[in-house]
Amino acid sequence: MSDGGTTAGSGAEGRSGSIERREIPVSAVDYSPVAVMPDVKVVKIGGQSILDRGRAALFPILDEIVAARKLGIQVVILTGGGTRARHIYSIASELEMPTGIVATLGKYIPMQNARMVQMLLAKHGGIYILPDDFEKLPLYMQLGCIPVMSGMPPFGYWEKRDENSRIPPHRTDAGVFLSAEFLGSRRAIFIKDEDGLYTDDPKKDPGAQHIARITSSELVARGLPDVVVERKVIEYMPRAQWCKELQIINGLKPGNVLAALQGQDVGTIISAG
Repeated sequence: MSDGGTTAGSGAEGRSGSIERREIPVSAVDYSPVAVMPDVKVVKIGGQSILDRGRAALFPILDEIVAARKLGIQVVILTGGGTRARHIYSIASELEMPTGIVATLGKYIPMQNARMVQMLLAKHGGIYILPDDFEKLPLYMQLGCIPVMSGMPPFGYWEKRDENSRIPPHRTDAGVFLSAEFLGSRRAIFIKDEDGLYTDDPKKDPGAQHIARITSSELVARGLPDVVVERKVIEYMPRAQWCKELQIINGLKPGNVLAALQGQDVGTIISAG
């Protein structure tokens, strides 16, 4: 009987405590998230733009990343999917697979790319990590490693569907941005095969003008046909706590990657606002 009485009392106290906590004004709650590893440079190596081009495009970029690491710059590499991922999206969409299935299938290509990049960087401390290993980043950095992971966020079967499309809205660009936001990095770096953002796709329109700096709201207002990164990232930027800038650089131009890792404003800077 006494045990039952104790249990009843504890339950009442618990309910009372819960009610009191709910009555705390929202304005009294100080939500100040911690920047976990703000000095880490979060870098994406593009799939179609870089990795699909092979050795000639990738090797010089990895050399500059290794050079930056030797200078004490902490780098986390995330990889894109490229043409093979697009092929999977196309087939799965044609078979009328739900968006969650499409996202789950699409995650394997950037994972393969990450494993290849890790092997190429193995002698320099390259280490392949899964999303569940994210918490080990501080240890890897202290050991001088260069962590490499897929850029695809682990939404998988729980991915939301965009209007009139089966393609997952959160792909590798979104994963890079979300990783930078969690770590507290001010800027996420995207290595592609163009000098950044243009008024149109420069591969199709030779007259397209380069945009060196723009805010996310200005970019949305312009309604450009091509925005070089996933539009979902542009939508998220105004709500970011830490990652206030995206930097898009041309990795095919020697020196650009190292310059970006050193904080130079090469390429295009898209800022929150």
